[in-house]
Amino acid sequence: MHEYSLVQSMVQRVEEEARARHATGVHRVRVRIGHSSGVEADLFASAYDILRAGTLCADAELVIARESTEWRCGACGTAVPAGAELVCPNCGFPARLARGDDLVLERIELEVP
Repeated sequence: MHEYSLVQSMVQRVEEEARARHATGVHRVRVRIGHSSGVEADLFASAYDILRAGTLCADAELVIARESTEWRCGACGTAVPAGAELVCPNCGFPARLARGDDLVLERIELEVP
């Protein structure tokens, strides 16, 4: 379960950002998890609930936004429909993953003096 190590790194990063801004607390943390990222959102949330204890994130809400997977032609940029063969329907060039494989810390809401 690599979600625990991902959350541990995220909480450390949030604390670094909070301390750099002399924050007294963290209110909300927002992350975007791509469908093809290999990260299970439920496990990520469970790990967050466990690992935030005793940190500046102890009372911070975790908001998870899901991002769908999108494939596009590597040559002409045409979208390749979900479930279709990963080849451009227009030019036959192989498709590439255009989005949906990221785990992004999008926003940290802090309380600063």
